[in-house]
Amino acid sequence: MTESSGADLTDARGSAVPRTLPNRDSGDAWVHAPDGRKYWGRFGAAGLLVHHRRLGVLLQHRAVWSHFGDTWGLPGGARHENETAIEAALREAREEAGVPAHLVQLKFTSLFDLGFWSYTTVVVEATEEFEPVISDQESIALRWVSADSVSELALHPGFASSWPALRGRLG
Repeated sequence: MTESSGADLTDARGSAVPRTLPNRDSGDAWVHAPDGRKYWGRFGAAGLLVHHRRLGVLLQHRAVWSHFGDTWGLPGGARHENETAIEAALREAREEAGVPAHLVQLKFTSLFDLGFWSYTTVVVEATEEFEPVISDQESIALRWVSADSVSELALHPGFASSWPALRGRLG
């Protein structure tokens, strides 16, 4: 990476990479698509879909100020450098919703890959009931929602497009 004037850095391909804020991980930055759309996470992003047979799916009501704010989606966020998608999803879900990693079991992952950026949905089964806890400013609310009712909510566009296929694989 080379420095450029202004607030951005330039990667080896000459693409602008925003500087990260102090005390933030190097992955906490926007990636810009050729068409101008932006995606969070220099190293991609990951989210955790927690499913419990009785309680349903754990969803996060995203803060209004966030990208696609005031929508429902999964706890998740930018991957750290050298962090696997599973590690990132578990870390983000712990940070944002208090999801205890020892009470979930990996079922499968689903990858959305644009070539220059990717998002991995990590799907886990909760082995015991637990109460999610809002532990940062990224959530308005956390709620267990029956799988049949998820589509009735105002969903994050990315989650909305992936939900039908994910729902079909939950069993």
